[in-house]
Amino acid sequence: MLGRRILITCEHAGNELPESYKYLFKRGKEALESHRGWDPGAAILASYLGVELAVPVFMHPTSRLLVEVNRSLNHPQLFSEFTIDLEPSVKQFLLNKYYRPYRNAVTDWIKRETEAKNEVAHFSIHSFTPVWEGKKRLTDIGILFDPKRRLENKIALELTEKLRELAPLLTIDLNEPYKGTDDGFTTSLRKKFGVKSYSGIEIEVNQKFFFNKELDFVKSVLSPAIKSLEI
Repeated sequence: MLGRRILITCEHAGNELPESYKYLFKRGKEALESHRGWDPGAAILASYLGVELAVPVFMHPTSRLLVEVNRSLNHPQLFSEFTIDLEPSVKQFLLNKYYRPYRNAVTDWIKRETEAKNEVAHFSIHSFTPVWEGKKRLTDIGILFDPKRRLENKIALELTEKLRELAPLLTIDLNEPYKGTDDGFTTSLRKKFGVKSYSGIEIEVNQKFFFNKELDFVKSVLSPAIKSLEI
């Protein structure tokens, strides 16, 4: 390999809706503004990391409730309850207009880099709701990865160790509050690119930092932690 390249993405950057589809959400305002419609704070973190690390950033501003770009085409959550009953032709239009362009742009970038013999470390930035099904989540920052991929495992462990060093009072967990092998954009990219050329790490940040206006603290530890990695 010639070099190593870092890529930042944010699949749930916003809760925007095209004007022509807003009618579907007349009773969905609450859902749109909640964690179901987007990942509060994730776009701020992704943009910041892109600038600090001087690396490319891809963000998807359209709400996941229109079409979920972080799910595979055969996943039952690809379309939400607001769009699941649309005609097949309309669904295909949404996929061609919003889903495929985003995923293809990211995939094409990775393909160009791997074809140039560069290793790609992909950090997908997300946030999660502090309370799920009435239970408070204890994780502050979750590092999601596939333990079976050697380089991903190495990056995840190094990143976790550095974050714990920089912020010893935070709870940094591996593969929490979700599993890194669950269906998502990174899992689909792993199928396209080899273990030596691609690593997909999801960084999940508790949304309490966004709501409590404490994202600057998260920025102050995430950026140096990623910079310190041997990638």
